Amino acid sequence: MHVHRSAHARNFTVLPNAMLQDRSLSYTARGLLADLLSRPDGWREDGRHMADTSPQGRRAIYKALKELVRAGYYRVEKIKLDDGTIISENHVFDTPQLPFLPGGTFPGPGAPAAPAAGAPPKDRYQEPSLPADPEPPVLDERVREAAALLLRVIRSEPRLRLGQAEAEELAPLVVRWQERGATPADLATALLPGLPVPLHSPAAVLRNRLQRKMPAVPAPRAAARYAECATCHDPVPRPGICLSCAGLAPRTPRAGTGAAASRAGAARVRDALRAAKGALPLSLPATFTG
Repeated sequence: MHVHRSAHARNFTVLPNAMLQDRSLSYTARGLLADLLSRPDGWREDGRHMADTSPQGRRAIYKALKELVRAGYYRVEKIKLDDGTIISENHVFDTPQLPFLPGGTFPGPGAPAAPAAGAPPKDRYQEPSLPADPEPPVLDERVREAAALLLRVIRSEPRLRLGQAEAEELAPLVVRWQERGATPADLATALLPGLPVPLHSPAAVLRNRLQRKMPAVPAPRAAARYAECATCHDPVPRPGICLSCAGLAPRTPRAGTGAAASRAGAARVRDALRAAKGALPLSLPATFTG
């Protein structure tokens, strides 16, 4: 990355007040710009790693970079080398720059040397080095609650700082844990102890542990089964006759008056069936369609 500072700020990390008070930029974009300007010229860091190590998460960093590009503080240039290889150069400025025109020069130190005679021209296609900010997905209630649960579980561990977007990406795994009967205490036991040192990507560590330590699918419960006694038709745990019919235990009367109540109940059921049968018409009327 090439860092271009104003003449009064080349030897020190001095940031212009106009940049710090630029109300066209969000506070996140201004903070990111100040961080980039504090780096030495030629500093290299993967953009995704820079976003992953930020408390705001990838989405906020991508949005802030897009703001800096639109305002003229940040520029990415594609350069075609003699062998046909295309590389990217990132430039960050402490004052807004007009759109770069072919043949122009960069202000301050770090200006590119004039191309040698016969060298292919630079392919100046301006685009951000990070992918475009996707549309936020529509989350259902279970995924939203799972993301909130994950943030509560890891709150006690400052090294596991996630943005909201990262928590929502991991939420479907948390939903699967919940479907398998896991509690918040189970999640804390699986995610918090024994973190690696140093910890570069909290989201990657949590994803690995959520996948690797996923609880097993609980075995389905066996359906309750019973049989009837072949003699008295009372329920028994297995096919055959009950202990009473086998003469091994006294028969315990059921509610009511035992056998007499059963016979009276059966008689009432038969009377009700006969009455219902007599109420049915002998034949159904024909249906005509016009």
